[in-house]
Formats: sequence, C-alpha cells, structure tokens
Amino acid sequence: MSTKLVPTPGQTVGPFYGYALPFEKDNELLAPGSPGSIRLQGTVYDGSGQTIPDAILEIWQPDAEGNIVQKTGSLVRDGYTFTGWGRGAVGNSGVFTFTTVNPGPTKPVPGKPAAAPFISVAIFARGLTNRLFTRIYLPEDTEALANDPLLSSLDPERRRTLIARRDADGGLTWDVRLQGEGETVFLDFQ
Repeated sequence: MSTKLVPTPGQTVGPFYGYALPFEKDNELLAPGSPGSIRLQGTVYDGSGQTIPDAILEIWQPDAEGNIVQKTGSLVRDGYTFTGWGRGAVGNSGVFTFTTVNPGPTKPVPGKPAAAPFISVAIFARGLTNRLFTRIYLPEDTEALANDPLLSSLDPERRRTLIARRDADGGLTWDVRLQGEGETVFLDFQ
C-alpha cells in the first residue's frame, strides 16, 4: 500500500506576538531625553494604502560615531546603555516609534566604497511568510547617499523609499509600504 504524504500548510509570521516578544522599553534604544536621542517614527501600510495595526519592526544600527555596538543587555534596558538593537510594535493606527540616535557612518571595508549611515530594519506582519529586510537612510548627506553602493544601484524613484524625512524637532519619519505604489525596497540576503 502506497501512502502519499501531504505537505504541511505554510504559516505566516504573525500576528501571534503576545507571548514572549514584548519586553519593557523594547523600542527605547536609549532613554527618551538622553543627550543625542531622537525619535524615529513612521507608519506601516499594506498594498491598498491601509495601515497595518499589528506589525513588529526590529532595528539594528551603529552608534552616533559609527561603531557597531557589541554590548549585551538588549532585552533588559538599563536606561543608559546603547545596544544598537530595538523592537517596536505598531499601534492600532499602524504607527511605530523608537527612541534612538542618528547612526554614524560605519568604517569602510577596504576595497569597497563607504556606505551612507543607515539603520537596518526587519519587518514582521500578518500575511508574510518570512520577515522583510530593508534600511533607513538619513536624508542630509546627499553626497554619501549618491555614493552608497546599495542606493546607487536603485532607480531614483525606488531609492527615495529608503530615505527618511527629517522632522522639525530633529527626529526622523520613515513609512513602510509593503506593496503597491511606492512600495519600500526590500532586501534579499543570500
């Protein structure tokens, strides 16, 4: 008797976030009001332009001097140690917010052009079978943006989806569009 095996159905990455993912001050890479701290905020949209109320974003970044932080304690915030990693859930309005610093440019790899300062982002949301990876670039240094290896490989219209807007208070605003018009550029790591 021959038995045909049926594949297990695919799963999505959410919205099963209530258990073990949230932790106190997860979106504060340093305490609000700390010297050099800024607010990073934005909204997550689906393909039809509707906000997504239950996504989670994780960010990794260097400190203000461009150093890749290698301190422990990312899951236990002490109010003064910058670890370079944070996780934030969007609210019912689809808005996320982090307290962080402007990342400095990382040290260039010999033989490769320097990258403009950026924040790495992973996005988890309902309907996604895998998390999505992307970047947030600071808007000011147009020369660094023009010479950045990733940005310079993109069509100018697509490039703008990775560049944040500077707010009047010094913070950053950057929106995520999962698909459709103005879709954010997502990265595929091999």
